[in-house]
This record gives sequence, C-alpha cells and structure tokens, in this order.
Amino acid sequence: MAPYQFIDRPTPFNTKGGKTLPIFAVTPAHIETGMVEPVAYEWAKKAGYKGDTGSLLLVPGEDGLLAGALFGLGKNPSDAPYLTGRLARLLPQGDWHVETAPLTANRILLGYGLGSYRFDVYKSEAALGPTLMIPADADAARIKRLLAGVFLARDLINMPANDMGPDALENAFRALGAHYKADVSVIRGEALLQENFPLIHAVGRASEQAPRLLKMRWGKKGHRKVTLVGKGVTFDTGGLDIKPSSSMALMKKDMGGAANVMGLALMIMDAKLKIDLTVLVPVAENSISGNAFRPGDIYRSRSGLTVQIDNTDAEGRLILADALALADEDEPDLLIDMATLTGAARVALGPDLPPFFTDDEDLAHALSEASLEVDDPLWRLPLYKGYEKDINAKIADLTNAPSGGMAGAITAALFLKRFVTRTKSWVHFDIYGWTPTERPHSPGGGEAQAIRAIFDMLERKG
Repeated sequence: MAPYQFIDRPTPFNTKGGKTLPIFAVTPAHIETGMVEPVAYEWAKKAGYKGDTGSLLLVPGEDGLLAGALFGLGKNPSDAPYLTGRLARLLPQGDWHVETAPLTANRILLGYGLGSYRFDVYKSEAALGPTLMIPADADAARIKRLLAGVFLARDLINMPANDMGPDALENAFRALGAHYKADVSVIRGEALLQENFPLIHAVGRASEQAPRLLKMRWGKKGHRKVTLVGKGVTFDTGGLDIKPSSSMALMKKDMGGAANVMGLALMIMDAKLKIDLTVLVPVAENSISGNAFRPGDIYRSRSGLTVQIDNTDAEGRLILADALALADEDEPDLLIDMATLTGAARVALGPDLPPFFTDDEDLAHALSEASLEVDDPLWRLPLYKGYEKDINAKIADLTNAPSGGMAGAITAALFLKRFVTRTKSWVHFDIYGWTPTERPHSPGGGEAQAIRAIFDMLERKG
C-alpha cells in the first residue's frame, strides 16, 4: 500500500458556492409554535414531525423535487453539542446550508465536520457525502484546522498494523514535519542503545521493524517551551505475557497516544502559536521472538532508574519513561504525554472520558475549563502518594506492573512521574483512542481525545 497521506483530505464543506438547499434546525418548541419556514412547517405537520433529537425530515417543493430538510435538535440542544454530525450521514448527496438554528455557526460546522469523517482507504469505492456551505460568520480556518488534527489522529489509529507499523508511523511523522517545515530526527534500532534509550530498545527489539524515537522541533526559541510525548506501540501482542485473542483485536490502536500528539502538533503548527514545540514519539511493536524481553528482566532506564519487568504487557510505560526522561532534560515549561496506557482507566471512566493526572493545580483548572468550553470530555484523577509504595520493586528501583490489580491507572501515572523531575509542569493523559459505537460526531473507530481541549488551552495562553 502507498504511504499514508494526511494532506489534501477531501473537505466536507461546499467551497464552490452556487445553489444550496436549506436545512432548518429546530426544537420541538419551534414545531409547536410554528416558528418554521411556512412550506417546511406545513410538511412537518402533515408528516407528524416533532423535531426529536437527531431526526431528519426531507421537505419536497411544489414541483416534487427536494427543497430542503428539517433537522431535530430535541428539547435541550446543549445536551448533544455536536448533534449536527448526524447530518453528514443522514442527508442525501448534494450541497446544503443551514438556514436557521439556535446554535453558533462554528458549533454547527464543527459538529457536521466531525460527523462527516469516513475511513474508506480500503473500500473499493468511496461513498460521496453531502457538503455544507460555510457561512461568512464562521471561523473557517480554525474549524478546518481542528478537523485536520482530529482526522489525522483518527486515520492513524484506524490503519491496520500491517500498513501502520514503525516504518509507516515514522513516514507519517516525517510528512507532518515536512508540511510545517519542522526539523525531524530519528534514532533507530541499535542506535537507541548507543544514545541511551534502553527501554525503548528492549520493548521493540523482537519486531522485524526496528524500534525508534521520533523527534520533531518547531517554533522559535524564547517562546514558551511545550513538549508533547506520545506512546507509539504500533501493535501490542502483550509480548511473552501474551494477550488472549479477545484482548488483541484492537491493539492496532496502541499507538493512539502518538496519533493524538501528532494531531495536536498539527493544530499548534497550523495556528502558528507562539510556542517552542518539541514532539517525541517512542515507537515500538511489542512482538514475540527469541530475543523478546522477558518477565523478570531488569533494565536501567535513560534516567538511571532500574526497572524490573513483571509483565511484558505493561510495555507502554517503559517506552514513555525513556522519552519523558529526554523531555525532562530540556526542562520545558509544559510537558504533556498521551498514551493508551491502562485498562483500569476504562474501568473507572469508560471509553469516552479520558482521565488526566497532574500536580499543577492551575493547569488542572485550565484543562477542566477548556474541556467544558469545547465539549471535549476530561476528568482529573489523583496522583495519590499513598500508592507510591506499589511501584517499588524488591531488587530494582521500580516495577512496571504492580501486583494486586488495584488503582492501575494511578500507579501507571506515578510510575511515569518518577521520570519527570525538572519540568515546571507535567500532565499525563490515559486515553482510549477509540469510539466503540457510533455517535453524532463520530462514526466509531479511532478517535481523537483531549486534543481539542488541550489546543484550546494553549491557544488561550497565546
């Protein structure tokens, strides 16, 4: 298959102009009180249309041809802020515009754009969907920027591991850097040992494609230093502590942290934020062969801390540890890491609500505020010091897999925290990177989580 291309993805918007059909977005109150365009109102009454949440009614004209559509927002439109994503899947092919709606143009368009996503790389024929006109009062550049970041993350996660292994992920990373004229460097294979990244090497050495550390630099020195670190395990068998088949089915998404930081980096660079940006992606495939790392092995990390391997399926925190140690040496103003790290986070909060961990109260407040502002769900979990003892090992400094099975998301975060000692502010996101069932703003599959909220926070700070 040809290398993945994220640039010039088809837009879900009408950029040609010309004649478009109207969409009347309504609540049940609009229907009850007749606050609808007369022809559409008469048709709604005849059809018994109530304006229920996410419902669509196509409206014919006097000539019998399609003249428009009614779209139901339900009683409380704020309960489903990106409900207009359903329009991208319900409307017939054609060019449309929103005539009336009790929502801002930006919210309508972003919802529509998010819902328009299709992953059809492997389809013989790609289905053509409707397009929506961008009104003059919308921030078109920002909406397209957000969608490009989200779609990049979704695409990378959705790609199967046979086409998105370490080599392909590096190619996508290089393409992103080249597009925004960023500096990209790679440390690969045995060079990881020479450059002191032993944990990344240990996790990925059993794969046919060598492990590596991807690095991107963009922006001007003197601006606020922000470093993004994303877990790039392109497939996770569990290693010698092999996963059962039911747990391995979605492991192509174990590079979801890498995909999300790349999507976030796209947004930052495209917006030209005044940030001195570094992106670090440790990449490995957790495979099985004669030279795979083993339970009971002990490795000295980049920071000097020794780690006992008590489960080869807890590999994500290992590659992150070396990358975080490198990031910490640069002492950034803000260090953000993202990873599909623990099942415990999903047990606690489910697939749609990623937890984040930080000791920085101001940062936690800013993230929570941004999460609510842009409807990108997040929830803070504690870095509870009482569980520090659980990550200690008897004959090494740390264990990668505490026994007992309790508070797994917290102990994983505490493990990572040991490798961040000089950075001014650090936050860890334990994302799922996947939408199990279709939602208005997502058809299901690979998902961008937290990056719209993080971008909003960074954008507010200039």
